[in-house]
This record gives sequence, structure tokens and C-alpha cells, in this order.
Amino acid sequence: MLILTIIFGLLFMVAGLYHIVNPKFFEHFIPNIFPKITVNYIVGFIEFALGLGLFFPTMTSYVSLGIFIIMFLFLPIHIWDATKKKPAIGSKFIAYIRILLQFLFLYGAYSIYQNS
Repeated sequence: MLILTIIFGLLFMVAGLYHIVNPKFFEHFIPNIFPKITVNYIVGFIEFALGLGLFFPTMTSYVSLGIFIIMFLFLPIHIWDATKKKPAIGSKFIAYIRILLQFLFLYGAYSIYQNS
């Protein structure tokens, strides 16, 4: 479980930083009703903080639950993107793969939570 926790920690820290460094990459995932740059930076900060939090054993259960919640909240965005004529990244096939990955992330976060 330690390896999964480290992988998740690094993955979320990198994803969080990427929101800050390359916000244009994520703008097509954010519905037009939201201020895209603001949402992007907030999500980037949250993802980075959650990833970093996994490296502190006393916080692992809280942080993994936070990751589970944020991944659950992002699931409708991935489903919405898969229904678009032209998904944000690649083909519809890739959009469907991202939905499956979202469930894998949910399972991983839940597993870390259960074992912390």
C-alpha cells in the first residue's frame, strides 16, 4: 500500500503543478459557466496539496478521502466530455478510457483510505 500511496502522492502533485504551469491544457474540461483560469488554479492547488498530504502518515486517511471526493466530483466532467462531438483530449475512445481511469483512481484512493 505504501507504493500506491507514493504513486498517488507524486501523481497528484505533478497534476496540480501542471494545472498551474499549463492552464490551457485543462480549459476545455472546465464548463464555460465557470471562470476557467480561477477554477484551474484552485484545482491545481488542491491537487498538489492532496498529493503532498499523502506523504504525511498522520494525514493519509483524510487526504485519501479528499482525493476520493475530488475524483468523484470530476467524474461528471469526464462523462460530459465523452458526450461532446470533439472531446477535450483526443478521440471519444480516449475520453472513455479517461472515465475508466477515473474509476481506477477512485478505487485507489478508497484502498489507501481503507488501509490507513
